[in-house]
Amino acid sequence: MEAKNKTGFSQFFLLGLSDDPAQESFIFSLFLFIYIVTILGNLLIVMAVSSETHLHTPMYFFLSNLSFADICLSTTTIPKMLVNIQAQDKNITYTGCLAQVCFVWDFAFLENFLLAVMAYDRYVAICHPLNYTIIMNPHLCGLLMLLSLLTSAVSTILVNLMVLHLSFCKNMEIPHFFCELAQVIKLSCSDTLINNVLTYVTTFIFCIIPLCGIIFSYTKIVSSVLKISSVTGRFKAFSTCGSHLLVVSLFYGSGLGVYISSAVGDSPRKTAVVSVMYSVVPQMMNPFIYSLRNKDMKEAFKKFISRLASLL
Repeated sequence: MEAKNKTGFSQFFLLGLSDDPAQESFIFSLFLFIYIVTILGNLLIVMAVSSETHLHTPMYFFLSNLSFADICLSTTTIPKMLVNIQAQDKNITYTGCLAQVCFVWDFAFLENFLLAVMAYDRYVAICHPLNYTIIMNPHLCGLLMLLSLLTSAVSTILVNLMVLHLSFCKNMEIPHFFCELAQVIKLSCSDTLINNVLTYVTTFIFCIIPLCGIIFSYTKIVSSVLKISSVTGRFKAFSTCGSHLLVVSLFYGSGLGVYISSAVGDSPRKTAVVSVMYSVVPQMMNPFIYSLRNKDMKEAFKKFISRLASLL
């Protein structure tokens, strides 16, 4: 089969999670519910942090940015899936597919860096409490946020520049509910060795290194907390990290599950189902994890909802 230039095709076909119309109806309702909960939950965090002056601290600054990244990541994938199911049309334009690849990688990497920055924030708060306000000053917080944005953007551009040079054959079916990079590369008729190597190298540098930073931060935190003689003091110190640890475990645990399933599994469709665990579920659960375990967030939510109700 002769490889054709990518510009010869105007669209890809997203096969989704199921071919059964009855299942698609259930999937539509489920993902619509998940999307609404994700948007409302994360938007509530952003609005609550913005409106409450006592939450204008580094921890909540990074949390609000994490919520914003969750909103963007979910919006990149779920609405198109819902539209395709509703319209009974699996098409996505070539430009739209590459845009999805770009934004999914960008916001996923951004979440990855933000989780590492938040771990560093907790490390400074627990291991260097007397110098916390000096170290985590507004200038450093802004610099860390800017560095996260730039690094995620650069990593995404590197990968997508390689995708732009790929040529595709007649089979343009993606066994996924969004344009996932690995699946797009598999459709290419070009030599994809460089793309695969670059993808693995980029993933290692921009995912494993931040994860190592998180592990290092919590190693120091645990070491510092164990030196506290008071049981109450230890519990209080660990409780400040509980929500972040749950989010980190959910994010990296689901990502590892997808990697294992794709490595040992022989069904791309099953891999797509498992990928929901990293591309959809963490973004929905993060607001619940932080709100249910954080008294300050609970109070901020109550005040914000009360003010909103009075306006209505």
